[in-house]
Parts: sequence; structure tokens; C-alpha cells
Amino acid sequence: MDDSANTQYPILLVHGLFGFDRIGSHHYFNGIKQALTECGASVFVPIISAANGNEARGDQLLEQIHGLRRQTGAPRVNLIGHSQGALTARYAAAIAPEVIASVTSVSGPNQGSELADRLRLALIPGRLPETVAAALTTALSAFLSALSGHPQLPQHALNALNALTTEGVAAFNLKYPQGLPTTWGGMGPGQVNDVFYYSWSGIIKGSRLTESLNLLDPLHNALRVFGSFFTRETRENDGMVGRFSSHLGQVIRSDYPMDHLDTINQVARGSRRNIDPMQLYVEHARRLKQADL
Repeated sequence: MDDSANTQYPILLVHGLFGFDRIGSHHYFNGIKQALTECGASVFVPIISAANGNEARGDQLLEQIHGLRRQTGAPRVNLIGHSQGALTARYAAAIAPEVIASVTSVSGPNQGSELADRLRLALIPGRLPETVAAALTTALSAFLSALSGHPQLPQHALNALNALTTEGVAAFNLKYPQGLPTTWGGMGPGQVNDVFYYSWSGIIKGSRLTESLNLLDPLHNALRVFGSFFTRETRENDGMVGRFSSHLGQVIRSDYPMDHLDTINQVARGSRRNIDPMQLYVEHARRLKQADL
């Protein structure tokens, strides 16, 4: 039996915006929980709002961490958060570092998302387009949560959008700076308050003509369009998050040839070449085990 990823503390996979544990047979972290479990890890996916602010989602996460600790007897947990899930995990670690062993950001907008900035500019507060967009996206979030079997979760799409803008994350970072780099594009402290911090992410590389099967993937093509709206990290983003914006703690790598959904093993497989997203999670679990986490 392979126990190479049998970490000392359980691993929690924290989903991002419009995320879920699973809907039917479809998992947000596609195949990742299974890959980790097969290598000996104890893995859980907490149930949190598909769309809400970082602190609201973080409080939901903390409540489930405390419940999991009572259930398993584990004194601490390892958090791996994708996209907004990274900010959710950071909040939990800042509020209750005594129960968090590590935080790993995967494609996390730790300095905000330029895409969120453009959306926020397009939706003027109080105007009809903002009201309609907020109602539709909140309804979508509620629908996704209902499909995943958790219709009781509160949803607030505008809070989620505001929490992901550069301005919103800057305010968040003033309150919860743990693990952040002090220089743009640098690494942050690898350990704060006895919590270890890591990050990795990808960028869209090459032209559409080099994409092979990705040419047929509408989500990857949409992410390419979204990436064209970036101004600071124009050529180094994954369609939703800029490369250097994703940095947190020990940066394992921030230029894997993957878009924002590739890092959770979704859809756009043609651009991965020799990168297996599931293996990245297994390798990281082994890293955590070696660090006695």
C-alpha cells in the first residue's frame, strides 16, 4: 500500500468562487481527492458558500474544521485552497493558527484579480446592470449549492466580486498579511505563527495555434479572452489570476503551463503537455509529510 502522502494532519481541499464538493459524479477537484487518498492521505472537502466574501466563507470553513477535529481527533489540518479558496484558507489560518498546520494557495488571487477589477468597473454600483448581474450570479450560486446537496448555504455574489478585486484584496491583506511577499513577484515568509505557507499556479502559454485539443475547449478559449483584459500581468496570467499576484509563502512554481481550471484538473487537458495536475497535489502532500505536517 502506498502511504507516501500520508500526512500527519488531514488535508482539506477548499474550493473557489462558484465551487462545490461534487455535483453528481462531477467533482470540483477533479480526481484530486482520489489521487491523494490512494497515496495514503486523509482528505476532506469542506462545504462552503459558492459565492460570498472571504471572511464569511472563512468562518464557515473554521466551523467545519472544529467539527472535523472533534470527529477525527486531529489537532490541526492542512488547507489547500484553489482560487478564492486560498483567501478563505488564509483567513482561517490568521484567525485560528493553532488549528492550521499549513496553507497552500493554488492559483489564488493573493493580490487581487485584474479580471475582477474589470468586472467591478463594468458594473456601476446601484445601476440596473449591477442589480441584474448580482441577482443572476447569486441565483447561480444557490443553484450550484442546491445541486451539490447544500441549499442552506448563504450566497452573495457582489460580496464575492468585491472580495476579489485588487482593492478588496488589498484591504483583506492589511488585516491578514500572513505569508505575503514584501516585494512584487517575490516569496513570502514560509512560516508565520507556526503555520507553513506555500503556493503554486500556472499561466496560459503560447498562441491558440499551438493549443491542439484546447482549440475545441470553450472554457479555455474564454480564459484566453479573459486574460487579454489584464494590464499589469498581460502575458503572465491564467485567465483569472496573474502569476505574481498568486505568490504566497514558499512559491513552488508560478508558471506551470496551465490555465485557471487546469490547476484543479478540469477540462482543458491539451495544454498540459507533461504536467499532471493530480500529481502536483500528490507531490505536495509528500512535501507536507516530509515537513511533519
